[in-house]
Amino acid sequence: MWIEDYALIGDMQSAALIGRDGSIDWLCLPRFDSPSCFAALLGDAGNGQWWIGPADAGRPHATRRRYRGETLILESEWDTPGGTVRVTDYMPTRHTNPDLVRIVEGVSGTVEMATEIRIRFDYGRIVPWVRRSDGLLQAVGGPDSAWLHSPVPLQGGDYAHKARFEVSEGDSMAFIFTWHPSHEPRPEEIDPYEQLTATEELWAEWVERCGYQGPWREAVVRSLITLKALTYAPTGGIVAAPTTSLPEDLGGVRNWDYRYCWLRDATMTLDALIGSGYLDEARAWRSWLLRAIAGRGQDLQIMYGVAGERRLTELELDWLPGYEDSRPVRIGNGAVDQLQLDVYGEVLNSLYLSRVSGLESDHRAWTIQFELISYVEEHWDEPDEGLWEVRGPRRHFVHSKVMCWVALDRAVKHMETFGKPGPLARWKELRDRVHAEVCDKGFDPVRGTFTQSYGSNELDAALLLIPIVGFLPPEDPRVIGTVEAIQRELMVDGFVLRYPVSVDNEVDGLPGGEGAFLACSFWLAEVLSMIGRKDEAVELFEHLLSLRNDVGLLAEEYDPRYGRMVGNFPQAFSHVPLIHTARALS
Repeated sequence: MWIEDYALIGDMQSAALIGRDGSIDWLCLPRFDSPSCFAALLGDAGNGQWWIGPADAGRPHATRRRYRGETLILESEWDTPGGTVRVTDYMPTRHTNPDLVRIVEGVSGTVEMATEIRIRFDYGRIVPWVRRSDGLLQAVGGPDSAWLHSPVPLQGGDYAHKARFEVSEGDSMAFIFTWHPSHEPRPEEIDPYEQLTATEELWAEWVERCGYQGPWREAVVRSLITLKALTYAPTGGIVAAPTTSLPEDLGGVRNWDYRYCWLRDATMTLDALIGSGYLDEARAWRSWLLRAIAGRGQDLQIMYGVAGERRLTELELDWLPGYEDSRPVRIGNGAVDQLQLDVYGEVLNSLYLSRVSGLESDHRAWTIQFELISYVEEHWDEPDEGLWEVRGPRRHFVHSKVMCWVALDRAVKHMETFGKPGPLARWKELRDRVHAEVCDKGFDPVRGTFTQSYGSNELDAALLLIPIVGFLPPEDPRVIGTVEAIQRELMVDGFVLRYPVSVDNEVDGLPGGEGAFLACSFWLAEVLSMIGRKDEAVELFEHLLSLRNDVGLLAEEYDPRYGRMVGNFPQAFSHVPLIHTARALS
């Protein structure tokens, strides 16, 4: 199954990936970053999988599938010689325990169906003890327990449970999978049809608040729904993606766990939501942020757990072979210990935009911003690992310095606009000093372009953000020169690479190649529009939209070598610039 063959369902606390063949190959419960109970995505069926589909040999792909209107309810239909059948998959808003519902409906004729479920806790490692109780299956393994309500008898064997059954036109039967801690009593069973209606109404109400009415509304709304699905409702934290270790290079080692809250990704997501009229999410995220980063400015991390956890130790799961043999499979993320100065700019920018957009003042928020700026004041001139979390030596990345300027600029504007106390004159002077240094040390006057780092000959797609964040106006010759240089040197088959990747590139610190980060190409489309090349921008943007899968989702990257999506999926870092670019072009 290719990465783009999957669709997403979720309950804003966790999420499942469902393939075109009707197989759930990834689900972590009870949270995005919990151990999985279905992990075939990173191995095979023996690592956990739940399939429902026509009983034909070979598990045929659905004839068509779609989300029901503007919701996260997935409908997959198969046309068979005997008739047509539909499977509706969704996760209702959580009450006490997480549920996943699969409703099989006969659309026409009669279709023989089959289901097969293998529950595997702890990322496919634990084969649970399974017993029957009051017509239900209960699986128990360590701290995890799951109950399966099946409207058809399931037969056990080969560490799986299977059934064949028929559905005719008008038939409807619901399967319900419920997780709960194994030490707790059996969870209360939900009404799957009532919850289906409630889930549809919830999404309809949320989408109704969307303020975007431009020509690409369908793509924008689907991206907004995806971003909302990546929000951890109890705390307001926003994960970068619901998956781990989907490779950036097929068969390679660039496999990372993205089930955490990167401040950068979360702030960009928040900006997209705010720009579309969703202030409630901004309020919830600000509360999450204040709790997560409370303390000294120097203790700021680039990422946290969904409840603000700081310890995200990176481990390798050697019992999982990885997606298409892409090893190692990792959980946790060692980049948590990196210094990435750009996150200070993203956080300060997001908090400023929240206030400008109408979010009420919060004294604690300014206190923490003051702490963060004080840290930037002391450390902005240090080398760091930068936006791309390189695992080579630290450098004076130009983008990082630009974002330090953004942090100072937004703090100054916050003080000037909202009367916040602080050393205004000193921070304005430092803001100007940072700007002057970047223009002096980060710009190559011979080639007419900004460079990846001070003294470097390499380019970096993050330089496209210079006009977007307001560091220089789009008509500035240095901006135009940088755009043209990136088009010459970083574009491959119509996509923008984030930076050159080669065996002798010491910046990256990793072997192998990678696909093109889709965000970079969206940034180019936005900047092309800003510098007056609107037709070119629209052409690139619509080409990028054509890469979305059949239900409108994007992975982190697209690899033109294989004509496939790669990286974790779906990826907030791809859907956010889609929204920004659509708004810019509109």
